[in-house]
Amino acid sequence: MKQHIAHVTLLVNDYDEAIEFYTQKLHFTLLEDTSLTDTKRWVRVAPPGSTATYLLLAKAANHEEQQHVGNQTGGRVFLFLYTDNLARDYKNLVEKGVTIVRPPVVEAYGTVAVFADLYGNLWDLLEPKG
Repeated sequence: MKQHIAHVTLLVNDYDEAIEFYTQKLHFTLLEDTSLTDTKRWVRVAPPGSTATYLLLAKAANHEEQQHVGNQTGGRVFLFLYTDNLARDYKNLVEKGVTIVRPPVVEAYGTVAVFADLYGNLWDLLEPKG
């Protein structure tokens, strides 16, 4: 048996502002932006070098979904972005004005910083040891 997670849905308020944040501030690649209806698009983005799991940016379509934009995990870190150079990527976040929640610290598993995306979802930026 072979399986993998292909997409993780991230609720957003607006497709275009989310695309701009992820591509311009985090340097993600826009993989697809396909209109499905007048109000719904299939938008996939991925970090540089990613080959398996992508973010599916989904515009909140109703009141229930809108309540969860920016807080899909009840305030916990939601996504973990691994990097081969935390110093480089942390510097980029600061230069691009991304909200830093916790500056880099060295942990047993690697060096990690916490940042918030444009809606407030928390991310770990992690350079693993070894």
